[in-house]
Amino acid sequence: MTGQPPGGVAGNAFPAPRSEARLLVPALMFIALVVAAVASLGTPLITSVATSFHVALGSAQWTLTVALLSGAVATPVLGRLGAGPHRRAAILVTLAVVVAGSALTVLPLPFAWLLVGRAAQGVGLGLTALMMGVARDHLPEERGTAVIALISVVSIIGAGVGYPLAALLAELGGVRAAYGLGLVVTAAALLTAWRSIPDAPEGRSAHVDVAGAVVLAAALLLVLFLAGERNLWSGHLAVAAGLAVVAVVLLCVWAVIELRSTTPLVDVRAVRHPAVAGANLAMFVGGIGMYLLLTLITRYAQTPHGAGYGFGLTTFVAGLVLVPFSALGFLAGKLTPRIRTRIDGPLLLAGSALVVGGGFALFATARSDLAELFAAMGVLGFGVGGFSAAMPGVILAVTPKSETSSAMSFNYVVRSVGYSLGSAIGGLILTSGTAPGRLFPDDSSYTTAALVGIGAMAITTLTSLALARRRPSQTNP
Repeated sequence: MTGQPPGGVAGNAFPAPRSEARLLVPALMFIALVVAAVASLGTPLITSVATSFHVALGSAQWTLTVALLSGAVATPVLGRLGAGPHRRAAILVTLAVVVAGSALTVLPLPFAWLLVGRAAQGVGLGLTALMMGVARDHLPEERGTAVIALISVVSIIGAGVGYPLAALLAELGGVRAAYGLGLVVTAAALLTAWRSIPDAPEGRSAHVDVAGAVVLAAALLLVLFLAGERNLWSGHLAVAAGLAVVAVVLLCVWAVIELRSTTPLVDVRAVRHPAVAGANLAMFVGGIGMYLLLTLITRYAQTPHGAGYGFGLTTFVAGLVLVPFSALGFLAGKLTPRIRTRIDGPLLLAGSALVVGGGFALFATARSDLAELFAAMGVLGFGVGGFSAAMPGVILAVTPKSETSSAMSFNYVVRSVGYSLGSAIGGLILTSGTAPGRLFPDDSSYTTAALVGIGAMAITTLTSLALARRRPSQTNP
């Protein structure tokens, strides 16, 4: 993200003709939705995978973790490739990898091959930032801004679309049928990209920092492993703390490598820009809170009545609780670009964080009725949708066009880590609230977790407000 003024064009970028733009926009949305939904397929299928492959639940959990890990590693690499002249090829090859991985999840192969397939599917998460780069290069500015906001939202609500569908197919036809859905939609996404994605503007170049990619992959592997292995923290605290220190050291080493590289994977100097740093900090803390509430609501809904609370919903019915999350998230994504003409981006981030905090407050005080869970999930979706739609505008306001993919890919890595930590924190709080000999935590532990989430969203709100106060003097015209 260097060498050009913010908003500058590297090469001969020009908007696509109106007819092509009409086809391009739904293509970008569809691809972003597919890769997000397919990556989330692991969540509702963990129990089914454990049963079908005769593995422990902890092992089955890796069908989700490995997808998040490969996505977190692939995102900055693809972001750098997306800044170069071969963006179209990078998109097509990545989707081909996702399709191949989807085929592995469907074929009657051992569990290890399922993990390989899920890792390949997770690589597709890195395409979201590239979709934004295409929109910024080939759509008129105002239209491109709105589409980028919706792509950001779609990448979030994809989980809400994939969860109930996968759960229903798993109940009707088994785990292979559910993964078959992933194969069909990823193949359709590859065909869509081949027909609709244009070449990148001329005059760009991009080289991948291999050393930086390897060190970042190792650091993220440790971070996501520590986030997923909750028993390690409760049973082997010293080991977990030691691995956390190693992860921090690796991230510091990675930052040094990036600062010294002539072709960094992520331009760390540009990330230090107050607008970008503040937005990424808000994304990290906000991501922890957002995914924490998502975890709490879905787990509470599936807790059997015998625990003294909960609704004992099946996986499919519990997935339907995500419908208001997706619907209101998409609505917020549609409204945000219009509101941005009157309210600055950081203020929208702050307002959206307050909405998510309201969802936590609703869950903490009213969860005895299923309708209240639907309401809390809807409030969460509206807040997450607004936050996700406003975030790209805050970052891209100080980012050259040629670096759109790279800048947003780093933000998505931050988001992925925040989501993983949010899930882990929720699990740790509920585990600590589980009495010896009991399978389920006390109801009060959900309230404790909700209060932690309110704190996280308060920090996010204050960070966004601080960013808003600095913005007039930090943003270039």
